[in-house]
Amino acid sequence: MKKINFLITTLVILLATACTKDFEAINTNPNAPIEVQPGLLLRQVIYDYGEQMSYEGFVAGNLLGQYLTAIDFNLFDRHSLTEPQFGGNPWPVLYTNLRDNEIILEKARTQPVSFSVYEGPALILKAYMTAALTDIYGDVPYAEALDAKEGNITPRYDAQEQIYTAANGILDNLDRGIAAIQAYTGNQQLEGDILFEADLAAWITFANSLKIKFLLRIADRMDVSGQLQAIYDAGDYMKTNAENATFDFTDGQPNNFRLATLRAGDFNLFIMSETMEEMLNAYDDPRIAVLFRPIGNDPTQTEFKGLLNGPDASQTSISVADFSLTGTIFREHTGDLDANFLTAWETQFLLAEAAERGLISADAQLLYENGVQLAFEYWQTPLPAAYLSSGLAAYGGSEMENVKKIVTQKWIANIVNGYEGWIDYRRTGFPELKTISASLNNGLIPVRMPYPTDESALNSANFNAATAGNGNSINSPVWWDIN
Repeated sequence: MKKINFLITTLVILLATACTKDFEAINTNPNAPIEVQPGLLLRQVIYDYGEQMSYEGFVAGNLLGQYLTAIDFNLFDRHSLTEPQFGGNPWPVLYTNLRDNEIILEKARTQPVSFSVYEGPALILKAYMTAALTDIYGDVPYAEALDAKEGNITPRYDAQEQIYTAANGILDNLDRGIAAIQAYTGNQQLEGDILFEADLAAWITFANSLKIKFLLRIADRMDVSGQLQAIYDAGDYMKTNAENATFDFTDGQPNNFRLATLRAGDFNLFIMSETMEEMLNAYDDPRIAVLFRPIGNDPTQTEFKGLLNGPDASQTSISVADFSLTGTIFREHTGDLDANFLTAWETQFLLAEAAERGLISADAQLLYENGVQLAFEYWQTPLPAAYLSSGLAAYGGSEMENVKKIVTQKWIANIVNGYEGWIDYRRTGFPELKTISASLNNGLIPVRMPYPTDESALNSANFNAATAGNGNSINSPVWWDIN
């Protein structure tokens, strides 16, 4: 009996040892990598952000910016922003890509021999995506937001002013991104770069153009004229569409614009807004035939018709045949469409505004007209000969009148990047958006997006602190918005 007990004990010990010795090696699939290479992750971040935010901006940002109207399932268009339907919740898109971009940064810093080439572009992307996040929501989790791996799953909210101006903030990360690229002396290829095909000099041009954009965004809060003038004088910013930070969609899956994959009934929910119709007709702008379809989707027609935003579908009978759907470039021919991060025409408009407002010494009219020409080229539309010499687009008048022209032209072209038009309206008051048809926000145009409802449950203490002054109101302006 003792021999039997001894034998059983020995077997138990052997089995226990066998189950624990080299456990990790035995249970690791040698054909499945446990770490993603930064080149694959860089491509994923650029593509996922570009694809998702293009769609988000189109079906939500374009409602806020009054490019489009939703004719049903449209609580968001009526400004009940806590009830997103086809879009209107960019929070997880932004944080997911910021998290993945942080992994690239970590690899670049911990494995510099192999991956330091990624540090500069990753810092620039971090600044870009952070700006989108805070410009949409205001104060947001930032400094602690990417620390979940260290156990911090309830990050504090940082003030937008600090997110823009403090160390490791938006402007600082752009400067550090440029410096990292300039200091790079290795010969590693920047893989996965679908924006600039591994051209590091183009990333610096992109970063300088972003600095122009973000400095102008905060220009009502602080003196940025010296910084803007230095960038303008140095001349390394986007000047041609060949320098645009964009990547191409395709006509077919899997890389076509997502509007092409919507069911016909869902696609038909989005039509031209009355604001956009009036603007394009007032300018006699031929881009209307690229951005929209004639009424009834009838190519023999020449009339385009929009609808005032925010109709109450339960009280109003609306036939899509009476209005203009979005153009074929957004559905059938998305191979002609880009995911747009930043363009030369937007950069020229930003500089034109800075010059008109006296923030830089430059020819505002020349910059404005360059922007218009580049925007028409971008939308594959010939610029009418008299467009810039007569009518509403002709430059001249007071500073306010000229700024209105600049921002309006930028607004029209930014239909592919819809949150930008809404952000520019909040910053400048242009173009003059309309009081919507059946508002669920007391007739007010929202000036920020509300934090997602999940935040109140999953990060309640910090959420409550962040909303103590405004109750998470969509009518409470962000820091740079003094209008």
